[in-house]
Amino acid sequence: MGKFDLYKVDLKGMQQDVQQYEYLLDNPFFTNIDSEDIQKGKVNVRLTITKTGGIFNFVFNLNGVVVIPCDRCLDDMDYPIETTNRLIVKFGKDYSEESDEIVIIPESEGVINLAWFLYEFVALAIPIKHVHAPGKCNKQMSSKLKKHTAKSPDDDSFEMDEGDDIVVTDEDTEEITDPRWDALKGLKEDSTITY
Repeated sequence: MGKFDLYKVDLKGMQQDVQQYEYLLDNPFFTNIDSEDIQKGKVNVRLTITKTGGIFNFVFNLNGVVVIPCDRCLDDMDYPIETTNRLIVKFGKDYSEESDEIVIIPESEGVINLAWFLYEFVALAIPIKHVHAPGKCNKQMSSKLKKHTAKSPDDDSFEMDEGDDIVVTDEDTEEITDPRWDALKGLKEDSTITY
């Protein structure tokens, strides 16, 4: 039995017009899928397949938690997954993906393996930027990050803990100008020009 045989659905042998399946995407699933983004998790999947003629409408409801690294401190963080996705499967001569939601499978086989689709649904539910809630990042890593960051305290992604002081010096408030524009500033300030 292969790693992902559990996620194969035999559409040719489907006896009813509506059929339901349940899957658990756990740590071995994410390890076997061999992706660097998600290594651990526990996501429940409820799949409803509705058959209408030669078209199969798949509706996936995913609910659970995955463990991903925080972009700020690199510690693991739990990220909740709650998403509904749709897939339309049709029979054809060869396998092809017509769009993000429409897949053609060979009628001679009549079987689709959902493992990669399930992984993609989970991965797409995770935002590009994922960080701990304010104050939950690794304190040691946060302090090192603050030492080496070039961001200002006005930036939304800048995190400060209680007791942190902001020190503003004259160097911080000094205006830096390009000397090539200084001559033009003089023209602007000289209001004695007549036309």
